[in-house]
Amino acid sequence: MKIMVDDLSGSEIAGFLDEHVRQMRSITPVESKHALDLEELRKPEVTFWSIMDGDTVVGCGAVKRLDAGHAELKSMRTAPTRKRSGIASLLLEHVITEAKAMGFTRLSLETGSAEFFLPARKLYGKFGFTPCGPFANYRPDPNSTFMTRTL
Repeated sequence: MKIMVDDLSGSEIAGFLDEHVRQMRSITPVESKHALDLEELRKPEVTFWSIMDGDTVVGCGAVKRLDAGHAELKSMRTAPTRKRSGIASLLLEHVITEAKAMGFTRLSLETGSAEFFLPARKLYGKFGFTPCGPFANYRPDPNSTFMTRTL
């Protein structure tokens, strides 16, 4: 497997992300959906990585710069057929390392509070993320869990 910065120009990653947004919309009320679409992920303040297994996208993740020292983890996703195979851990470790190298001192995230998101919350906890209040432009939301960690 290979982790690479992705310019989001390929049709496979576009489809992978479209599936992600559709899945989040099916689980989370529209007012609580915070997944970025393709155009938002192409903005200069976002660095996006794909994990490739040969020619197949099996995972992705991004960081969005909030300010000079603080970034947000975005678009973490593992292909449904590859869940529980270590891809998310591999990617999260890579993203944390890269965020440190970019000079960030804090990495925060928003994920769902529903049972569906429990594996994600456990993964983030394993990597040192702890619950926090809303950050950036987020507001308190019963459908959201906010987490952060120092880098």
